[in-house]
Amino acid sequence: MNVLVLTPDRVGSTFLQRYLTIIMQGYNYGKPVINLHELTNGILKYYNEHLKQEVIGKPPKDEWGYHQKLSEVVEVLKSGDHYKTSRLALYHILNRKDSLTDQLSFYKYLNDNFYIISARRANLFEHSISWCITSESKSLNVFSHEEKIKVFNDVYKRRIHVDTEVMINYLDRYIQYLDWVESHFNVSTYFNYEKDMPNIDSFVSRLNIFPPDQQPITWKDMFGIDWKDWNNCHYLISDMSGLSTKIQQIRTSADQPKLLENITTVDESAILNNSISLPALLKRDSLSVANQQFLQANIQKYGDTYYRISDMEDKKILTSKMPIKLQTLAEKAMLIKNFPECIDAYNDWCNKHQNNKQLSNQDLLDLALDELQDWYSSN
Repeated sequence: MNVLVLTPDRVGSTFLQRYLTIIMQGYNYGKPVINLHELTNGILKYYNEHLKQEVIGKPPKDEWGYHQKLSEVVEVLKSGDHYKTSRLALYHILNRKDSLTDQLSFYKYLNDNFYIISARRANLFEHSISWCITSESKSLNVFSHEEKIKVFNDVYKRRIHVDTEVMINYLDRYIQYLDWVESHFNVSTYFNYEKDMPNIDSFVSRLNIFPPDQQPITWKDMFGIDWKDWNNCHYLISDMSGLSTKIQQIRTSADQPKLLENITTVDESAILNNSISLPALLKRDSLSVANQQFLQANIQKYGDTYYRISDMEDKKILTSKMPIKLQTLAEKAMLIKNFPECIDAYNDWCNKHQNNKQLSNQDLLDLALDELQDWYSSN
């Protein structure tokens, strides 16, 4: 079964591709399942030594670009005798500037040959500020703890000022994405980041992409550790927020309405540097004792799983490892100097578009607290 994730980016599409590809390795399809990531910035056919057959994959990253016509992309896809997981991002289509005729022919092939998932977000405010942070960090995703520390060390120290016009542009682009999906694709299901990410095994088990005679497989079935426990390790090891040691104080604060105001300053003692070893990352003071104990209890299975995923990357089944959660909503509030201004600009945008998804400070506080509870639940 071929799977395509449609995305405006910053909605969990990279995570979903990788997760599906990994889980699909546990099923017997009779042929390989290989992740191609983005379809429109370069794919090629080559001989895979591990699989002992010709397959479709990505060229080296420095060769990614818009050098193929969409008709050529289709011909390459047709030539690979294996299943593909992939994504299609609207911003790539816009950047390529293909003719509408070529686009429609390409979309028809995808509709006819892929199980299509449209990735979305309920919290468009967070979607837009995530894009603004990405513009500052110059990194859409990070895949190792060393990479996260390197990419965000200076961002946490400096913090950022968001240009609200840029933020509004990302909101407009999200609406354009919804129109694009509705106009051109036969969507099989929607992946809603806030709802489906925390319940990913349940979401995946409902997808009609697995052999009908085989029982559903979970992350724990494959690796001996629950997805939530594994992903919490994945986040906590390079967590730069310093919120781990403050979660109890946050829960019991008598002045919670001002919580977001009170956490809009980064605790520099929690900011990491590239020279910190893994053992030191697990025992640092900016993690609560409970989180340190959680990591120590799960680090062996986390590491075993991490290296099995890395092996899939080495064998070119995956184009990269699992991405690491970048920032929680509370962290975003810490990083953005003009966070209140961003809230006002978002709500003004909602008014102009007759959008009923306006957010009050209390709404954001509730969202931030729920999310912190989830990530630091071992406290």
